[in-house]
Order: sequence, then structure tokens, then C-alpha cells
Amino acid sequence: MAKILIIEDDKAINDLMKMNLQLVGYECRQAFDGIEAMSALEKERPDLVLLDVMLPYLDGFSLMEQNAFEENVPVIFVTAKDSTADKVKGLKLGADDYISKPFEAVELLARVEAVLRRTKPRNRIFTLENTVVYLDEHTVKVGDEKIELTNREFELLEVLINNCNIALSREKLLDLAWGYAYFGDTRTVDVHITKLRKKLHLENHIKTVFKLGYRLEVPGYVKRSSQFGDSTK
Repeated sequence: MAKILIIEDDKAINDLMKMNLQLVGYECRQAFDGIEAMSALEKERPDLVLLDVMLPYLDGFSLMEQNAFEENVPVIFVTAKDSTADKVKGLKLGADDYISKPFEAVELLARVEAVLRRTKPRNRIFTLENTVVYLDEHTVKVGDEKIELTNREFELLEVLINNCNIALSREKLLDLAWGYAYFGDTRTVDVHITKLRKKLHLENHIKTVFKLGYRLEVPGYVKRSSQFGDSTK
């Protein structure tokens, strides 16, 4: 299970990030100032750090300059300091990404997923009842039967998995899955969702969200070894 340290002095924002990350299975720790962050880092090595710049006592840039984070621990700045100069400074200090506030939960999850995929490459597996998705191999099994999915179907399935328990609009699914819109025609999402439900027997898990879109409902623990590490931990 990937461990994420959230260093953010605004408690409401910190709690919101923690809630959204935990919804998809990440393990989170919180720190609310630079000194508390240093203490947390001494106790446990995180797999990823979400770091605000404007922190009490010791700001985010200073933490980077003092090499507070162990080598190979990825850092994503999440901050209201959105000038080009600040972004360049953060990236030059070694950050892996830079997210400007305000941001959507789906953007945060996508950025976290992308960084962990680069820094913690593993065999990514998602399991839900009898359905097993091998994300790196682009293969799916239901029980012992291998299920054939088109590229479009698999891409949409991966977006649902990466954002499980989160309601996504049809427009957002189009953008995240295929990177472009069909000029307002979202019916293609409905068609692919219908096929995924039938092929993977996920009628009870891919929920329709009234007047919005869809949500992959996954109660309890989600096994995704690429991000969470050894599933026995």
C-alpha cells in the first residue's frame, strides 16, 4: 500500500486531499507545518509527498533545499503559488510535479497515479470479486476466462479503476480516457459502459450517477499492487 505524506497547513484542504486519496486506497499521513513534516519524515519513509510551499516555520522550498526528503522519494508541490517562476523553482529543486490551487480531486489523483507509476513501477493488478485486471499487460480475466476488450474499453476501465468510488461525468470520462471530446457527443461513454458491465459482470459495481455519469463502486480494500506495494502489508 503506497504511503503518502500530505504537508499542508490548511486543515480543510489537508483533510480533503486525505479523504480523496483514501477513497481509492492510499494510506495517508498528515503534517501541518515544516517542523511537523521533518518529524514525520524521521519516523517513516513515505512513497510520495504532497507539499505546500507556504508553510509555518519552514516552507516547502526550504524543505527541498535542505534535502529533507530521502533520495528517490517523489514530491509533488500543491500550492497557490502559481507563477511560472515558482513552478520553475519547484521543479529545479527536484519536485516531480507541480499542481496549482484550486484543483479538482480527479486531477490530484491522476497526477499522483502518474508519478507513482514512474517512480514505483510494479505489476499493477486490480481485483474485484471474480474480475482481475492486469493493468500493465492490458488483460482481464473473469474467473479463469480471459476477456477480450477493445483498446477503448480498456482505457475507460482503467480510468474507472484509478478513480474508483468517485463519480465522474461523461465529459470527464471522455477527457481522461481518450484525451479529447466528441464535440459534446457523450453517448459513446454509455455504449462502452454497457459493454464493460456485460463483459466483466460488473452490473452491480459500475453505477449510473443520475444526471452526471458513472462511478465504479468498490467497497472496502482495493488491491492495486502497482501503487500499494506488497498486498500482504
